[in-house]
Amino acid sequence: MKAASALDYRELARRRLPRFLFDYIDGGSYAEVTLRRNVADLEQIALRQRVLRDVAELDLTTELFGQKLAMPVVLSPVGLSGMYARRGEVSAARAAQAAGVPFCLSTVGVCSLEEVARGVSEPFWFQLYMIRDRGFMRDLLARAREVRCAALVFTVDMPVAGSRYRDLRSGLTGAAGLGGALRRVWQAAQHPGWAWDVGLHGRPHSLGNVVPVLGGKSGIDDFFAWLGGNFDPGISWKDLDFIRSEWTGPLIIKGVLDVEDAREAVQIGADGLVVSNHGGRQLDGVLSTARALPAIADAVGDDLTVLVDGGVRSGLDVVRMLALGAKGVLLGRAWAYALAGGGQAGVAHLLRLVEAEMRVAMALTGVTSVARLDRDALASW
Repeated sequence: MKAASALDYRELARRRLPRFLFDYIDGGSYAEVTLRRNVADLEQIALRQRVLRDVAELDLTTELFGQKLAMPVVLSPVGLSGMYARRGEVSAARAAQAAGVPFCLSTVGVCSLEEVARGVSEPFWFQLYMIRDRGFMRDLLARAREVRCAALVFTVDMPVAGSRYRDLRSGLTGAAGLGGALRRVWQAAQHPGWAWDVGLHGRPHSLGNVVPVLGGKSGIDDFFAWLGGNFDPGISWKDLDFIRSEWTGPLIIKGVLDVEDAREAVQIGADGLVVSNHGGRQLDGVLSTARALPAIADAVGDDLTVLVDGGVRSGLDVVRMLALGAKGVLLGRAWAYALAGGGQAGVAHLLRLVEAEMRVAMALTGVTSVARLDRDALASW
């Protein structure tokens, strides 16, 4: 099967990955209403079709936080992506670098900050959660500075983990010990290609950034036990002072869905924010990001840079989000599917597809530069 779209890569990922890993990528919380809403609401955004506009020259380039990009796209932080393909975070970072867009490494990636830095020649972004152990966070931020990370994406919508029923059913969570491990081994055995390439030859499977605090334990059960006990539900806006004291580079707040929270991000001096509902993986039933984005963009104006994720599966979706007010768009599941379905080459191919789809959408809306994409490109608003 040859992938012609992100949806094709989703099917490839479904075929190639053990169930517990595919469901981790693909699933959301509770009944997955928000997960579906992200996609459905974005699909409903209608663009104006314009003709005779001279679209011979199109400019997709932009600048985010002092970094020049070939297009306004970022590979979003995705946890455990080193389990989707051999040393997956390094592969995705290399594909992003070749395409001229940023890669953002998750705190809970398999590959460490240092391993990713050795695999690429350009700075990448780093994502961080608020963890109870401030010493661990301080050390992790020092490591990010040491490898010259270009921006810090601080995730704020996870004071507690959402209830993801697919992960419970697959045995990824909720089945600690021998029972859960055996279920995962059985699922892996049904996918011998993955088991040989990633399961056997893709080791170590420890989470590189978290290894120092796991006390020599490196299994999935150990990781989820540590994570469940170390998220900080007491986090508030004042805790961002700690982050600012340890990080002097661009600070991007990820997980904003409410206008008042967006204004708080301006007040604490963030450089950017990501309008995000964690891909429908946290509070189910909330607004889609396409619905939340315009009001937030209006509320903050030029005070900070507004990015967005959620439901984006194509270059056409990127154009829709830019027209709604975003300055950049984060791809999450789309690149994770491509990584699982085709490795580094799959991610590189996906990014070429996104660029080509953006060019077609811009040409047919009569917009020649992403800098000029705004609500004038919308058919109705």
